[in-house]
Formats: sequence, structure tokens, C-alpha cells
Amino acid sequence: MSEILLTILIIAVIFIFSHLNNKIRRLEKEVGDLNSKINQPHQNILVQQQKEQEHPSVIETAALHVQEQHTAHEEIITETPLPPQPQKDRLEPFFDFLKQNILTIVGIFTLVLGIGYFVKYAIDKNWIGEAPRAGLGLAAGAGIMLVGHFLRKNYAVFASIITGGGIAVLYFTTTIAFREYHLFTQNKAFFITTLITLISIVLAYYYKSEVLIIIALLGGFTAPLMISTGQSNYPFLFTYLTLLNLGMLAASFLKHWKSVGWTAYAFTTIYLFYWTSEQAQLLSIVFYIINYIIFYLFALQDYFKKNILSPWDTLMLVLINFSSIIGLIYIFKTLSYEPVIVFPLVFAAVNAVLLAREYGRKSFGFSYSIFAALTISLITVSVALQFKTHLITSVWAVEASLLLYIWKKSGQGIFKTCFYILFPLVIIAQLMTWSEYFNTDKMSIVFNPVFLTSLVTIATTILNLFLLKKINETRKQEDRFFENVFAVVSYGVIYLALLLEIVYHNSHMLWSAITSIWLLFSIYYIFVLILLRKKLDIDSTIQTGLMYMFLILIAFNASFVASEVASAVVSKELDFSFYMINFLHWIPFIYMVWNASSIPDFYKTNLSYWAISVTIVIAVSFGFYNTYLVSSVHDISLLYKAKEHFNILYLPIIWTLLASIFIYISLKKNIPEYSRIGFILFGIMILKLYSYDVWQMDNISRITAFIILGVILLLSSFTFQRLKNIIKNIVDKKGEEHEN
Repeated sequence: MSEILLTILIIAVIFIFSHLNNKIRRLEKEVGDLNSKINQPHQNILVQQQKEQEHPSVIETAALHVQEQHTAHEEIITETPLPPQPQKDRLEPFFDFLKQNILTIVGIFTLVLGIGYFVKYAIDKNWIGEAPRAGLGLAAGAGIMLVGHFLRKNYAVFASIITGGGIAVLYFTTTIAFREYHLFTQNKAFFITTLITLISIVLAYYYKSEVLIIIALLGGFTAPLMISTGQSNYPFLFTYLTLLNLGMLAASFLKHWKSVGWTAYAFTTIYLFYWTSEQAQLLSIVFYIINYIIFYLFALQDYFKKNILSPWDTLMLVLINFSSIIGLIYIFKTLSYEPVIVFPLVFAAVNAVLLAREYGRKSFGFSYSIFAALTISLITVSVALQFKTHLITSVWAVEASLLLYIWKKSGQGIFKTCFYILFPLVIIAQLMTWSEYFNTDKMSIVFNPVFLTSLVTIATTILNLFLLKKINETRKQEDRFFENVFAVVSYGVIYLALLLEIVYHNSHMLWSAITSIWLLFSIYYIFVLILLRKKLDIDSTIQTGLMYMFLILIAFNASFVASEVASAVVSKELDFSFYMINFLHWIPFIYMVWNASSIPDFYKTNLSYWAISVTIVIAVSFGFYNTYLVSSVHDISLLYKAKEHFNILYLPIIWTLLASIFIYISLKKNIPEYSRIGFILFGIMILKLYSYDVWQMDNISRITAFIILGVILLLSSFTFQRLKNIIKNIVDKKGEEHEN
């Protein structure tokens, strides 16, 4: 029953298609007749105008002459600027193609699936044997290609897609015949797929269809996977791929089809990397070199013909250089051959030849910059590898900087996109490199593979920041969100690279000492960034964030870490000199407190005044506290008693002095927030004094504390009154002068 319904459905579809086709032909004929009728009057008018132009009257000639002079005069006086041409989206042709041909693509895909399901149904019903099944598939593919051939004149793109569908049917039929039915040996199956690929390439060239040759290449590169038996025969495979790439190169030069080169590069690189990772052999170096030459010629075809380098050609130059280096050096390192720098130096020499050519022609444009950048980058990679750095991290770091440089020179967004894609990979590779700090013992200072790799990353990151600064100078109107994120990540990478090396070589010390070293380095690192904020073009938001981070680190180091270090000094676990080193955080802190006004955005909110004040109170209080303990306690058993004595006797005095200073600064500089901070600190101190301290003191200490505190309060009050009167007198004098 189902077979009868299927037959009726096919007949109905054929009838409807035939009926619609006849209608379409009639409509085409009617439209053609209408066009000829519409165009005839226009042609008559044009003929009449042409006659009038050939024999103009005297009046018309004079008027025309005056009008031309007037127009020429206006053009001399002013030139109307042409509106800027909108930049075309590079993906627009692709989406246009997709919109116009989506039904065709879906249709041919559905047809191929339909043929496949029909063949499967016929097999399940045992209508045909194994050999006829394969023959039926090959005949269907050839028939679809024949339909495409007859439609090529009037429907070129449609015919190309139809022909591509037929090629796909041939590939899949050959694969099934080999894998499922074992009708061919592997060599015969490979010969058939190669023959299909050659026919496809010839047809693509004959039809002048870029779509068809891409389909042919896809089939050609996937054919080895279709007929694979699991046994690797890499020399045979890459001989086949080399021939395929040579065909690609010829088609690209003859027809200027760039997409075929990119398709071939993607597949070839995947195959080469897989071979390299599975089984590193010296023979694979030969194929790396051959494919390097092929794709280098592909990238330079416009350069040789027209002496220009397009953005996509430049990107291909970058990718083929660095992907080849990664594979070749990996093979050398795996097989323990030396020297590994021979390949980047050879590739650098190739680019140096092209650089010399540009220099000899006195052409210092975009091409000159690209070849110079490639040469310098490859030499940089060879130097890094000579010092035993990690391959992937170093190569990717240099490649990322090269992409950013090319973006700066060309202004093409594709290089910026590639840079932002590659830079996270550099970070991931660098993190994997840093993990060796935890797995390796007794590495030498600085001259070890991990830190040398970090130096390459640091150098390229600094170069990236410099290039972005130059780019932003010409792009002030653009949103700098991604640039700011990149800057934060870059400074973080530099920070971690230096910090991990320092901590690694001090890892034998106490954790309190390690933490102190970490905080001191962090404080000075942020301090340097703030000092160089203008030269580094650091965004104002990042400056404010750095300032808050700086204050937090100062407070943490002066309180918790310094206290632990002081306890270790008292218990003789650390030397007193190490405690003095910990005091180095005061140098940048005093400088930043004194010059904090140089960061105007930091004072936009009242929170900044509180942050500085709290940090000052913590740093000063714990500074005196820890110094008192280290200098007065010589027996660890007396440590607790010394702490209590300081908290009760000296801390209120320190807080009173600080509160007085805050109020004084508030009156002098007219900053109300400091007055609030000072009075709150007074309140905390008085509350602590009367609720706890006086009940813990002996009589002598209690009397001493009250006397000193009273004197300080009286002196502070007297000073404030004097300052208040001085300010009042100044205001009154200014008022009188204004009235006069």
C-alpha cells in the first residue's frame, strides 16, 4: 500500500512541477513583451535628444556656455565634500548568498537524504543486491550532476549547488560501498574518490564556480576519513593532500578564489597537527615545509601580481608561519634534535628576503611593515626557544603582538578580533607554564624555562599595551571597554609572572615572611603603576581602583602580616632586620597620602576620605604597636602582657593625636569629612577608655594616661580655637574689601 501511495505522490509532484513550469514560461514571455513595449518610447526619446544635442540652437548654445562657466566658477570657489562611504560588512556577501540560495541548499540536502532513505528502504525490502545498490547510488549522483549541467547557463548558482549535491552522493556512495559492502579494496576506493575530486575540480573550473570547487575540496579532504581502515599510512595520505593543495593553488592563481585556499589550509593544518601529536617523524618535516611553501605562495599571489597585501592574505602569512613553527619545533623537541631554532630562523630569512625587496624598491608602506614585523617576531621566537622557553606560550605571545601590530598598521578589524581570540589562549598557556613552579624543585634564579617564558610574555604584553595606547590616541571617541579589560588582565599577567618567581625562590621561609614579601611586592607594583598612570594611559576608573587596592594592601600588611612578623621576631624565628624590611611599605604610603590629590577621580565620593583615614589609623596604630613589641619584649612569655599594656596606655594617645590631626586638616582645607572622621575617632577612643582601659590600669598608669590625654585635648582645643578665629578674621576682611 505504501509503495502505491509513494508512486502516486511522485506522479502528483511531477504533474504539479510541469504545470508550474509552463505557467512560469508564459509569464516570462509576457514580461519580455511588456519590457519591449515600455523600452520603445524611451528609445525614441533618446534618439530625439541625441539629434537635438548634435544640432543645438544658438540661444541654447550660449545658455549652455554661461551655465558651464558658472558651474566651473562655483567648483573653484568651493568643493562640496563627499559623504563618507559606509564601510561594507565583509560577511554581507555571504549572508546575501545564503538568503538567496537557502532554499536551494536545503532542497539539495533534503534530496540527498531522500535518496539515501529510499536506497535504505530498498535494501531493507531486499529489492536490490549489494552491487546494484552501489550502482544505483552512483547513477543517482551522476544524474543529479547532469541536471546541474543542463541548468548552468540560466541558473549558475543553483546549478552549482545541484552539482555539489551530486558530488556528495558520489562520495557517500563510494564510502558505503567500501565500508559496508566491501565491494572495493581500499586502493580502489581511494582511486575512485580521487577521481571524483579531480572531476569536481575540472567541472568547477569549467563552470567558473567557486561554490562547486569548495564542495569538491570538502569532499577531497574528507575522502581519506571516509575510506580509512584505522591503519595510519601518513606518507601516502600527505602525498595525496599535497597534490590536492597544488590543485587548490593552481585554481586560486587562475581564478583568484581565496576561499579555496582557506578551506585547504584549515584541513591540512588539522591533519598535520594530528600526525605530529600521534607519531612525530622526520618525514613529517618534509610535508610541513612543502605545505608552508604552498600556502605562502597562496598568501602572496596578490603581492606578486599587484604588489599589495590584503588583510586576509596578511592573516594567512601570520598563521602559516606560526602554525608551521609549532609543529616543526614540537617534532624536533619530541625526537630530541638540535637546534630547534633553525626553523624560525629559516622562516625569518624568507620574510627578510621580501623585506629586502621592499627596501630595495624604496617602498615603506604596509607590505614593508608586515615583512619587518614577521621577521622580527620570528627572530624573537628563535631567541626565546634558544633559552629553553616553553614553545606554545612563547609562540602565541609573539603572534598575538604581531596581530595587534598589523591591526595598528592596517586598521582592519579582523586582526583585532584575532588578537582578542588569541590573547586568552596566551593566558591559558602561561598558566600551564606557571604550574611547573609547583612541580619542579631547585630551579635557578631568573635563568629557568618558566621565568624565561614569562619574560617573553611580559615583553609582548608591554608591547601590546604600548600599541593599544597608540591606537587609542586616534580612537578617543570609541568605547574602550575591551581595551580596559585587556589592560587590567595585562597588568595582572606581568604582576603574577614577577611575583611567582620571587615567591618560588623564597618558599623555604615562614608563611608570615612569604606573605610579607608578597604584600610588599604588590604594594610597590601598584605604586609604580599609579606613578606611571599618564605614560601608561591608564583609564581614570582603573586609577581609582588601583588606589583603593593600594590602601587595602597597606592596611592588611601593617596590621595582620606585620603583627605575625613581629611575633616571629620576638620568638626568634625571624631576624629583626626582616621586620625592618617590612616597614618599607611606609615609603609609597606616605608619598601617596601626600599626593593623593593628584588623582582627582579618587575624591569624587566621600568614601575615598574614609578609606585614606582608616588606612592611616590602622597603619600608624599597628606600626607603633608592633615596634613596641619587638623592641620591648625579649621573652615570648611576656608578649601578652606587653600587648595589653600598649592597648591600654599608648593606643588612646595615638588615636587622640590622629583625631586632632584629622580635625585640623578639615578646618585648614575645608574638608568636612575629615572633621566627622576625627570626632568619630575621638568618640571611639573615649568609649574605649572609660568602658575598659581605666579598669585595667594600675593607679600610676591611670593617672599618667588621664594627664597626658587631658593635656592633648586642651592643646588641641586651643589650636582649633585659634585657627577658627584666624579663618573668621580672614573672611571678615574679605567681606569689608568687597563692600568698599
